[in-house]
Amino acid sequence: MANIKSAKTRIKRNKKREKINLDRLNAVRTEEKKARKAIAAGDKEAAKTAVKSAEAALARAAGKGTVHKKTASRHTSRLVQALKKLFS
Repeated sequence: MANIKSAKTRIKRNKKREKINLDRLNAVRTEEKKARKAIAAGDKEAAKTAVKSAEAALARAAGKGTVHKKTASRHTSRLVQALKKLFS
């Protein structure tokens, strides 16, 4: 257990940030899952909006540092590729 006041404060902050990051990551995963389901169902319009929403969530998470930028880019790329396959 921390004895120094700044260390105690840092522990509190870290817990808050961890919760925020986990919530944001769960939101990203949910959006990705919705997009994949829409693509699998073959619903073009729903898939297009779901992929756009997932793309935005990934970009937001990458911008905030929750997810690495290249990871977000890779996930976005794979979703868009799957969407393009649906339209071809």
